[in-house]
Amino acid sequence: MARDVVGEIMITQEQITKRAEELGAQITRDYEGEEIVLIGILRGAVLWMGDIMKHVDLDMTIDFMAVSSYGASTKSSGVVKIVKDLDSDIEGKNVIIVEDIVDSGTTLNYLKHYLENRNTKSVRICTLLDKPSGRRVEIEVDYIGFEVEDKFIVGYGLDFDQKYRNLPYISFLEE
Repeated sequence: MARDVVGEIMITQEQITKRAEELGAQITRDYEGEEIVLIGILRGAVLWMGDIMKHVDLDMTIDFMAVSSYGASTKSSGVVKIVKDLDSDIEGKNVIIVEDIVDSGTTLNYLKHYLENRNTKSVRICTLLDKPSGRRVEIEVDYIGFEVEDKFIVGYGLDFDQKYRNLPYISFLEE
């Protein structure tokens, strides 16, 4: 793995764990007495979703979706394609989409409306990283781990062409 193209550590594993604890507690308070469905967006959100799940003290089910808007590029194409849909019915349920990063907002905006059209009770978004400087579409993110600057972020589930997901921290690719 060509780690020489990876920049300095921006967010440590310890910081991520602490933030997951805080957001898990907030989700628990927000949905007290209710059941939730966590929907992890493959593949990048897997580690973050695992961390969030451990800190939510509610009845929950999980499911996964795979969507694509990047391919092997560092910029979103703007075209959202659902590669894997849900296996479970979410009608009448409180849904939290768990994402690795909100960048342009295009994918999540599409996904939120797509899931709301299944007659959910609510749809909220929980992201590890928020990159507001990349926004093309206005999207409300309910639970944000960290805000990051406009760099191509890798590590902790985030990749470039399927590489660097296994880094135990958040970094970026050098120009």
